[in-house]
Amino acid sequence: MENHNASNPLAQPLELPCGVRLKNRLIKSAMSDSLGDGMGNPTEAQMRLYERWAEGGAAMSLIGEAQTSPHYPEKPGNLVFVPDADLSAMKKLAKRGSVNGAHIWPQLGHAGALAHGPISAPKGPSPLDVDGLKCDGMSLEEIHDLPQSYAQAAALAQQAGFGGVLIHAGHGFLFSQFLSPLFNHRTDAYGGTVDGRFRVISEVIDAVRQAVGSAYPIGIKINSTDKLEGGLSTDDALEVVRLLDKTSVDLIDVSGGTYFPGAASSSDGTSSSGPYFTDFAKQAKQVTSVPIMLTGGFETRDQAVKALQDGAADAISLARAMVLNPSLAKTWLSDAGGDPEFPMFDAPPRGGVTAWYSMRLTALGENTEHTFTMDPRTAIDVYDERDAQRCLLWLERFSRPSASR
Repeated sequence: MENHNASNPLAQPLELPCGVRLKNRLIKSAMSDSLGDGMGNPTEAQMRLYERWAEGGAAMSLIGEAQTSPHYPEKPGNLVFVPDADLSAMKKLAKRGSVNGAHIWPQLGHAGALAHGPISAPKGPSPLDVDGLKCDGMSLEEIHDLPQSYAQAAALAQQAGFGGVLIHAGHGFLFSQFLSPLFNHRTDAYGGTVDGRFRVISEVIDAVRQAVGSAYPIGIKINSTDKLEGGLSTDDALEVVRLLDKTSVDLIDVSGGTYFPGAASSSDGTSSSGPYFTDFAKQAKQVTSVPIMLTGGFETRDQAVKALQDGAADAISLARAMVLNPSLAKTWLSDAGGDPEFPMFDAPPRGGVTAWYSMRLTALGENTEHTFTMDPRTAIDVYDERDAQRCLLWLERFSRPSASR
């Protein structure tokens, strides 16, 4: 039963510009759950994971890192939305993730320069050769192919029964790279000013909209900041929001940070100082009528309620909090409330906290979280070994593209 308690803003439904209605304001953020089968298709554990969030009261769950091409994946555990995907398995995932009136959307992405080396030949807007990151630059022909690949992936998502799609333009992946002057040194129509750096994103949105029609939700995730010197500035990010306001998107997911090697990662910290990007989101709300979803650092119900009441966001997107309690939405919509208890780790290795949460996602999908006792170091080892095995499967199914010079 839905809770429309007027005293709890989290319980209010949200109507998107396309006319689709989300039953409340609590969203499960896109996370790299890494639960695909290694060949781009869903698994039983992945289906159960998203079913649990739907049963737990979330208005929507976002599937992290669903790839539009097998050649530029973030990790080998990702889904791949291409014509020869296992449509039957995709339909099962969509159906189970949309029980209880919930939505489930794939976050469609292309890792670009950050594509997983063992199964890719990374390419970004411009060639890069810096410590820890080397990639070729994309040709104009490759850029011109992007709108069709996203449109094709979105049409497949619609056919499979997913409630909408989210285009990934954050966290240092391809479209985030186009927007960032640190990555994008192009001198053609796809570089230079914010308008030029945004051009490919605008073309992708238009192509996706043409493919799915006016009544199907299209969201987009953007960075408020790259947290990198010389990267996307706040002023530029606000200009991106203004440009998005002229498109047909239905939801703007505000986040930040990047997986650029050596960059400070808010996601790998052992504790949070609260929501990360509320100040930017408040500014964004002033320059667009498109609903704003805010992602990053929410740990308590009071923080989520305050962000809505202060006009920083129209929806709250939660990642780790919903990994600790997959029924957190029901908890926060109830009179009793209650916040998740975040684990504390003593000097975890770099990447260890993120790996721990990733492996807990696996436990949730297998219904074994009550016996999950892994430490961050072990989590890294298990995660890396699983990825190594999946890389072999990936290369069996998808030919690895050759690097061009």
